[in-house]
Amino acid sequence: MTEIRSMTGYGKGSVVCGDRRITVEIKTLNGKQMDLSVKIPSLYRSKEFDIRSLVTKRLLRGKADIFVTYETIEGKAASPVDAAMFTEYYRQIEKAASPLGLETRSGEVVAAVLRMPDVVKAPCEQLGPEEEAALMEAATEAVTRLDDFRRHEGEILIADIMKRVDRIEKLSVEAASYDAERVEAVRKRIKDNIEAGGITVDPNRFEQELIFYIEKLDITEEKVRLKKHIDYFRRTVAEDEAPGRKIGFICQEMGREINTTGSKANHAEMQRIVVEMKDELEKIKEQSLNIL
Repeated sequence: MTEIRSMTGYGKGSVVCGDRRITVEIKTLNGKQMDLSVKIPSLYRSKEFDIRSLVTKRLLRGKADIFVTYETIEGKAASPVDAAMFTEYYRQIEKAASPLGLETRSGEVVAAVLRMPDVVKAPCEQLGPEEEAALMEAATEAVTRLDDFRRHEGEILIADIMKRVDRIEKLSVEAASYDAERVEAVRKRIKDNIEAGGITVDPNRFEQELIFYIEKLDITEEKVRLKKHIDYFRRTVAEDEAPGRKIGFICQEMGREINTTGSKANHAEMQRIVVEMKDELEKIKEQSLNIL
């Protein structure tokens, strides 16, 4: 059996490059098409297409939100101070404050000097090859962890779905077991109604009409087609890499056969079984929406 994946998941990757920690987070939900939303700092905007391509190839379809962030690691100075410029500004402040008797040896003054032009040199905001590689490494790690998450969720989902498929198959066999009993009950009810009405009928013609009527209630074809749909469902899950969309279509075909069986049932116990099959099928449909 191929590895089944859920479309719902979360993955995070983080890589340190120089004085920066680059983090990529991906959150996914189910969706019919590929729908990507990327929030990325302007510094890394040139790599957005590469990140989108990486994620699209791995996810195939669904809604995905990608968040790219970076932070300066504590203890690593990213913005050096120009000591000469700092000293010059500080001397000018002292010179201006001295005649007024103002205190200049305080943290507020130091903070004010640091905000003066050209005292703190901003780092050059250019994306180098090493940081590009680190960014893509973080994105790859996030996608890999997301894939692991989705594979684990997929295993749980498909196990539950296949149990319900097995249940529908057993219920179909159980419904068919009431067929002979149902036919006899229909025959007896019609005959009793005719006798109670005092109606005289030709026995041969009565049997012919009764057979014709009972044939309309026959569920053999529905049972056979439902079994084929169930077998196809199992093959699809076992062989297709992304069976979610296809098994949704198969569920529609299974539903048609179950509904037709219900319309022909004309038997209380068979109707109860049909309701159970419909309930199991609806749960399968809900679960399959999350299957890739």
